[in-house]
Amino acid sequence: MTKTPLRNKASSFLTDSFHLVGGATVALLLVWVLWSFLNPTNYFSSSVSEPKTTVSEVFTPHDCAEGAQGVNLRYDPPAPTFYDDPSLSYSIEKPIKNWDEKRKEWLKHHPSFAAGARDRILLLSGSQPAPCRNPIGDHLLLRFFKNKVDYCRIHGYDIFYNNAFFHPKMTKFWAKLPLVRSAMIAHPETEWIWWVDSDAAFTDMDFKLPLERYRDHNLIVHGWPNLIYENQSWVSLNAGIFLIRNCQWSIDFMDVWASMGPQSPDYDTWGKTQKSTLKDKLFPESDDQSALVYLLLKEKEKWADKIYLESEYCFEGYWLIIVGSLDKITNKYVEIERGVRRLRRRHAEKVSEYYGELREPYLKEAGHGKESLRRPFITHFTGCQPCSGDHNQMYSGESCRDGMEKALNFADNQVLRSFGLVRHDVLNSSSVSPLRFDFPA
Repeated sequence: MTKTPLRNKASSFLTDSFHLVGGATVALLLVWVLWSFLNPTNYFSSSVSEPKTTVSEVFTPHDCAEGAQGVNLRYDPPAPTFYDDPSLSYSIEKPIKNWDEKRKEWLKHHPSFAAGARDRILLLSGSQPAPCRNPIGDHLLLRFFKNKVDYCRIHGYDIFYNNAFFHPKMTKFWAKLPLVRSAMIAHPETEWIWWVDSDAAFTDMDFKLPLERYRDHNLIVHGWPNLIYENQSWVSLNAGIFLIRNCQWSIDFMDVWASMGPQSPDYDTWGKTQKSTLKDKLFPESDDQSALVYLLLKEKEKWADKIYLESEYCFEGYWLIIVGSLDKITNKYVEIERGVRRLRRRHAEKVSEYYGELREPYLKEAGHGKESLRRPFITHFTGCQPCSGDHNQMYSGESCRDGMEKALNFADNQVLRSFGLVRHDVLNSSSVSPLRFDFPA
């Protein structure tokens, strides 16, 4: 038998020793890992505790299906509703009967939408299908649209922007009525349809419509009774912004209102009638605003009780009066926030309504009138025609452009604050700066 050299014996001994030590080390490591898993300890900071819940425990996939307002967007039962009636039409030329019952039936089949339906709002706006003639018109319309999207996002409202004529003959100022009628059918879950002209901007992002005030009314417009019934003025109200309830009364009223439109064979006659009735009307063409004033004058007993003429706040404010006061209004709000630390607190945009309510007691003295230092709710650039550029000759194109930029940036500063930014110069749209902590202390 051949003898094994001493060198090989030593090597074998060392190898066996390493295997023994390595195996023991691995075993110890396995025991330590198992013990750590069963008894977790934060070895990096004894002062930080583990969270009790995780994001996945708070937010489940089922929440996505229910949508932001707790409604079920993935449920439409097979039970027949008015949508299954082939005789029902979206067209403003086709009457609808028993609309209130049809809506109630739909809501009964969609119970998740029933909760909160009484205060649900859909905002509508729109512009012409073709590009603007004014070189900066499309840019201005985009900014006006962004402003409306911002307001709706903050308050949880739906919005639909339209650039199609829902009736081929009802164009220009008449185009809104076929859209409103269609929107009522497309959104039975919505109680209120809110039309806002494309050239109007929300300039108080906190303010909300006082819907409780309108509980017994179906149509809300900015107007003054004395100018309607005593002066019989064409500008006694403004039809560029209105809130209308999604109900049978509104459908019937719009049928009559639209009957003075360009689809009617009596369109030219209606224009002459309006001009002879409303002494300050400047043009012979029948328009939606004159038609509304005419109905209030001639069919007051039939319609007026359900129409609320709002004049207590800027439901629709004339830009020429408003724009010059925006700097003073900004200073007033800064003064209030310097004295109230809670109003300066940084917060998520989703809870902006809470801070708007907190601010309200400090604005009572500001009032709502013409000289008020409260932010105007809506600033309407009537006569500026941002898309065509054919502005009213009462003022210059430059005053319109500067006014729109100032008002839009005034509003946008209220939005940007939730993102930690501010425009210090409201006439310079391109420049934003970081907002310092605890501003404006």
